[in-house]
Amino acid sequence: MASDTIRIPGIDTPLSRVALGTWAIGGWMWGGPDDDNGVRTIHAAIDEGINLIDTAPVYGFGHSEEIVGRALAEKPHKAHVATKLGLHWVGEDEKNMKVFRDSRPARIRKEVEDSLRRLRVETIDLEQIHWPDDKTPIDESARELQKLHQEGKIRALGVSNFSPEQMDIFREVAPLATIQPPLNLFERTIEKDILPYAEKHNAVVLAYGALCRGLLTGKMNRDTTFPKDDLRSNDPKFQKPNFEKYLAAVDEFEKLAEKRGKSVMAFAVRWLLDQGPIIALWGARKPGQVSGVKDVFGWSLTDEEKKAVDDILARHVPNPIDPTFMAPPARD
Repeated sequence: MASDTIRIPGIDTPLSRVALGTWAIGGWMWGGPDDDNGVRTIHAAIDEGINLIDTAPVYGFGHSEEIVGRALAEKPHKAHVATKLGLHWVGEDEKNMKVFRDSRPARIRKEVEDSLRRLRVETIDLEQIHWPDDKTPIDESARELQKLHQEGKIRALGVSNFSPEQMDIFREVAPLATIQPPLNLFERTIEKDILPYAEKHNAVVLAYGALCRGLLTGKMNRDTTFPKDDLRSNDPKFQKPNFEKYLAAVDEFEKLAEKRGKSVMAFAVRWLLDQGPIIALWGARKPGQVSGVKDVFGWSLTDEEKKAVDDILARHVPNPIDPTFMAPPARD
């Protein structure tokens, strides 16, 4: 059975293989922020044994990072912080904000300085380019990140949503410690190329969407709806008739989980961790949403269970939908 901690080069402490994802804590695209609950959620995650918090400036346009910084300042902790950069935004309020890709060196340096201030730290444990910027040469972005790394402002470097070819260009200039793509029971495209790439180049995968935006919590039904400012209102998985098909699969996953005395959440995340050198990002915005994290550790799926998972998917979701709807546009 694989270890339930993992090391990222550049970070001295072994990291829990479940990290807290804080997009929803920032509020944007998740129905607005709730700062006190956000702080309590981060504290609850640390109490559950999570020692890596993943955030990004674009999550609430700095707000998620500020909440993470506040939470870690208020509680004695041994948690590390992963954040991102490379997305720019313009607009007067969240409803009219335009987000686009921007990994120009000057933007990178500004984002790192802003993140250090919001997070209330002197060094960022893991800094990742959020999305590739096709209007900025990747080697230029990587070179600026390497400078910041050498200046002691970043411990480890990573990328998110990059292709193997793009990662090769990055690695020619700077060390690549982590890769952050989507991965869960329903979104498995990276099994073909990104996972083999990570194993070949000793990179750790931070899998986002581990619970598929709540679909794998077992707490949704056919009558579940989402407000317009919730990103799931634009996710085709959560629209009829797709929603019913995905829920039918979740019902069967839940039965498999019950045989092991586990929740469907723990089962789904354990399946993910069994795929390779992976840290699962467990998104939450309320303290109760991180309860049960410990149930992920100390066991693995059997070969029979893995086959049962594949059979369930083949029957209910033979043509899974990738999360391409979340991709931000290029810079004008």
